[in-house]
Amino acid sequence: MTQPSPRILAADHRGGALEGRVAHLVARAFEVGRSSSLRETLRQIGAVRPDVILLEPLTRSGSEEFEALDLARGDVPLLIQGERTDRELPLRAGRALASGTWDLLFRDAGDEEFELRLARLLAHGRLLREMDELRHRASHDDRTDLLRPQAFQTRVVEHFSAAQRHKLELALVLIDLDKFGAVNKRHDHTVGDLLIARVGEVIRRNKRTEDVAGRLGGDEFGLLLPYTGKINAAHVVSRLRSEIAKLSGHIEGAREDVPVSASIGFETFDGGDLDTLETLRKHAEVALRLAKRRGGDQGIYFRNMPAEGSEGS
Repeated sequence: MTQPSPRILAADHRGGALEGRVAHLVARAFEVGRSSSLRETLRQIGAVRPDVILLEPLTRSGSEEFEALDLARGDVPLLIQGERTDRELPLRAGRALASGTWDLLFRDAGDEEFELRLARLLAHGRLLREMDELRHRASHDDRTDLLRPQAFQTRVVEHFSAAQRHKLELALVLIDLDKFGAVNKRHDHTVGDLLIARVGEVIRRNKRTEDVAGRLGGDEFGLLLPYTGKINAAHVVSRLRSEIAKLSGHIEGAREDVPVSASIGFETFDGGDLDTLETLRKHAEVALRLAKRRGGDQGIYFRNMPAEGSEGS
């Protein structure tokens, strides 16, 4: 399989200073994007993630240009071209660029040095992406791309601790599919696997960037909602219940239509009304068990439970 050509974004903020470099890249079959202003460069970084940014800075003073690029580029390597007489350039770049790899190329450097520095940055960028992928695989479930139990627990502990310190609201939602065992007994296990993947997709689609979602067991899921009180948490639970129920029907490989629903239990924390994270989790589990006993396909808030229900085993 042919590897795609590296994508280089030539950010020629001074205008005309990178023409020779761009021509060299095109001749070497690189995929080259071009921008002539900081605003356009930032837009292109977000739209088409380059493998390396080749930058000719607009000014020879100040670090605002570098700082803005650093915030936008993440781990994309940056190759800065400048004049050899600009002795402050390495210092300005070093102070402003904190988030990723960068290198410096003088304008009078030959093509061989340009290729060498570019190749080194491309190799380092590939290494960083491979490491990120390995970290992601280690912490995320293969079937749903949600966090694995230990990674989910670590994030929950962090958020609960922060909520305690700063008196912030959060909600813990526990989800369990109804009669999932019967699905695996009635159909091939690939049907159950596909159903789990689709539930994971529903959860990912309905979570915010700051929310934390995990697959806690075979058909058990968790969702932590930071900065969320009971009313907004109830809205999320209602939407999840409805979206999961919509998965009912034909699933590839099934003998007949598959009914799908979930029992959901949730509890909230206002930063001081519960003593421990274990209490928060236990309350959500008790609400989940009551939802199961009542026939499933519903969400229950622990604090709305009748007194006798709160004693569920």
